[in-house]
Amino acid sequence: MRTIRYYIDKRAAEQPDKIYTIAPEVGLELTYGQLKDDSVAFGKHLMKRGIKKGDKISFMMGNGYQATKIFLGTMYSGVVVAPLNLLAQPSQLEYVLDHSDTRLVFYSEEHGEKLKAATGKVNRDIALIQIDNDAESILPDEDLSGIDLPDVKEEDDALLLYTSGTTGVPKGVILSQKNMISGGLYTTMAHELTADDRALCSLPLYHINGEVVTGVTPLVSGGSVIMPRKFRTNDFWELISKYGCTWFSVVPTMISYLTSGTEIEGKGLKLDQVRFGRSASSALPPSLHREFEKKFKVSIVETMGLTETAAPVFSNPMDTAKRKYGSPGPAVGNTAKIIDPTGKELPRGEQGEIMIRGDNVMKGYYKAPEKTREALQEDGWLHTGDLGYMDEDGFVFVTGRIKELIIKGGENIAPKEIDEALYKHPAILDAAAVGIPDDVYGEEILACVTLKPGCSVTEEELRNHCLEQLGKFKTPKIIRFMEDLPKGPSGKIQRLKLPELVGDL
Repeated sequence: MRTIRYYIDKRAAEQPDKIYTIAPEVGLELTYGQLKDDSVAFGKHLMKRGIKKGDKISFMMGNGYQATKIFLGTMYSGVVVAPLNLLAQPSQLEYVLDHSDTRLVFYSEEHGEKLKAATGKVNRDIALIQIDNDAESILPDEDLSGIDLPDVKEEDDALLLYTSGTTGVPKGVILSQKNMISGGLYTTMAHELTADDRALCSLPLYHINGEVVTGVTPLVSGGSVIMPRKFRTNDFWELISKYGCTWFSVVPTMISYLTSGTEIEGKGLKLDQVRFGRSASSALPPSLHREFEKKFKVSIVETMGLTETAAPVFSNPMDTAKRKYGSPGPAVGNTAKIIDPTGKELPRGEQGEIMIRGDNVMKGYYKAPEKTREALQEDGWLHTGDLGYMDEDGFVFVTGRIKELIIKGGENIAPKEIDEALYKHPAILDAAAVGIPDDVYGEEILACVTLKPGCSVTEEELRNHCLEQLGKFKTPKIIRFMEDLPKGPSGKIQRLKLPELVGDL
């Protein structure tokens, strides 16, 4: 049975005293036996409140002891969990609360004002419950006898998660119990995880990576996860050392911050047990990839996933000799193909849209049948919207997003190619290129960058660097220096927002 309940029950029976998670700031530990007991009690509490199987409930809080239990306990009980993005703008939060049909929101005090303002604009009642994320228990003393949890099946809805699109309203992705467990299974397979492995979760529980890769995967592998409130460069390596983490999951932005802003020499840290780090969410520039590995002597496995695929799709092999820089690897657990605009599968080496099929592919978009039909074919193939090609070894190379493709003078230019050229300059921390309207070429190239602390470079120096790397045609017409680039909840740069932020060009 591929359900959250099955795996929690299985681990509780086999290893009840094994630690599932630790909240390091307060030192609270949750064993698999406790996780089952708390999930049962939480589910019965929801039923007593009138919440039924298939209803939606939400939480709005950072990672922590109670957030983890709410996330898993909701799905355990057959109720659908719809986590709220802490970075959502007020209008987006209001839309998600309304569109998701959520009936109840657990929240921590610091998010109360924003949440109450949004629920006040929704034309139906939504129950709000403030809790302490660091409390050992949040349930009242109550009689739960005589309350039975409903059966949970593989095809039942488990998670409703809204994508952080760069334009338009967010889309609600519906993932089943089977989807969630398959995401954890494919991650376990890709990284050869066992019950001896312990992960550090650096991504929020309102993002698919944090939820599946480091939340659900330990249930499947029987391992453990350290769940700090949020990613911080100043205690990242210390947490790995103190709690004996064998792997961690991050995104390229975090890798950049760790590379430029942390040191491990002379601190007495215990890192020998670390098998690998996992990078996902967006392409990892090969130059940054090599720089991180050289500095910290920790190998990074580049991967790729989507909200619509319960996180994992592609992953490089664990054997470092078989990995390829610049590629998220071959499909693991899934099947992939590259198609042309007519839907025909393309031969190896030819660029087209990346398509995915597997047991982790979503059920559809919530209350959006037309968008579901556009994205998901009847035979189970998912349109990713990503452009790329597959080499002879089955490794996929992503060249960009269909909607982000720059078309200059009729020639297609992948923004990623320009990003990677900029990242090769030693002063660059973040970089993103995007197309802007141009009377002569149709589109020209705008590049926005941020600099590493203590570094400096002029626009002319960067342009000369690009001319050497890219040639005249692909060199950005305009380069803008910014304090920060706009990012989604996972740290992925939202390049389509850049022209609006830069203003008149």
